[in-house]
Amino acid sequence: MRIIIAIDILDGKCVRLTRGDFGTKKIYNEDPIEVAKEIADNGLKYLHLVDLDGARNKKIINYRILEQISLKTGLSTDFGGGIRSDDDIRIAFATGAKQVTAGSIAVKAPDLFLEWLTRYGNEKIILGADCKNRKVTTGGWTEDTDEDVTDFISRYHAQGVKYTICTDVERDGMLTGPSTGLYKEILGAVKIKLIASGGIATLNDLDAVRVTGCEGVIIGKAIYEGKIKLKQLRDIC
Repeated sequence: MRIIIAIDILDGKCVRLTRGDFGTKKIYNEDPIEVAKEIADNGLKYLHLVDLDGARNKKIINYRILEQISLKTGLSTDFGGGIRSDDDIRIAFATGAKQVTAGSIAVKAPDLFLEWLTRYGNEKIILGADCKNRKVTTGGWTEDTDEDVTDFISRYHAQGVKYTICTDVERDGMLTGPSTGLYKEILGAVKIKLIASGGIATLNDLDAVRVTGCEGVIIGKAIYEGKIKLKQLRDIC
């Protein structure tokens, strides 16, 4: 199982939110590039970089930070937040993203999402499947839908999607443990490379996610709050 560290960028700074609420913003470092270097220096390889400014403004904003991380570290970065147009996705790949996560566009403009999947290939495009109470949510978690997340992932897997990130919004930033039941349900219905996100607080949580069969797991707040050390993750990668 891949260990993926999250950096969320808001106003150019490394922050974390709780349940996606911008009012809960907590700044952990003024310089996301410094954080990325520390991740790489500890022997970790994978970064989940989220442009919260982009998500809020519905267009890519922090691509220069992505570019600097690409130039100054060897991290393999998947980038998401505000990817809504051909220009957005082109800029993301041109400035160093190895993969792009697209969620809102898969709900609101499925034909465009599928066009990207064909154009860039299913190794490059990750389906973002954020959910509240198992229902897909979009727009930086501000817009709810009636679609079941398992059905959503299954539908796109049938059309060629290989990777999906599933974030349980109710657990994100809460440090209350991952949604292992949901991940088991998804993987019982569809054989996809599932990346778990939300709720990780301990190394035991990582073991619990590994047992579900997830291909990867994203860790954010637990790192910044000191509950899990980067050097501990290096030792188990």
